[in-house]
Amino acid sequence: MDDNSIIELFRKRDETAIEELQRKYHKLCFYIAGNILSHRQDIEECVNSAYYEVWSNIPPDEPNDLKTYLCHTVKNKALDKLKYNSAEKRNSKFAVSLEELSECIPDYREDIGEEKALAEAISRFIRTQDELHRKIFVRRYWYGDSLAKIAEYYDIKERTAATYLFRMRKKLKAYLKKEGYDHE
Repeated sequence: MDDNSIIELFRKRDETAIEELQRKYHKLCFYIAGNILSHRQDIEECVNSAYYEVWSNIPPDEPNDLKTYLCHTVKNKALDKLKYNSAEKRNSKFAVSLEELSECIPDYREDIGEEKALAEAISRFIRTQDELHRKIFVRRYWYGDSLAKIAEYYDIKERTAATYLFRMRKKLKAYLKKEGYDHE
């Protein structure tokens, strides 16, 4: 079933919408949550919570891209669970990638309008980068892939992937500063 049909089921409050969403995106949701959380029970809880949130929010939300909307919801649920599981104990590889990005991106989680504007600025920046760098950036910071996995996926050395990411973060920080998002 295509995404528009699934969204229409949500609008009609048809419970098969969740079944169709699970059928189509269950593996992707587990992959995203699994890159952030390490316990299967936490991952399942996070994914189920994301399905419930999507059910609760469509309508009134009208996502243009259901896959992105769902992935964003799963990722935020997983990050919330990671924080809940204690900042001191986290050893997740995703926590490391978030720490890398925190050097150049201000935290606007409390201000939805600012968060959306920041996300749009980051998207504009990413679209200006060459394809390989863009893909590596997304795999690291959206999907939470490790450097080893990225290196294997793109047939490059881990050090090369790390260098690309370092340079992109540096460029992103300068771009965001120019756009009015001064992190300092």
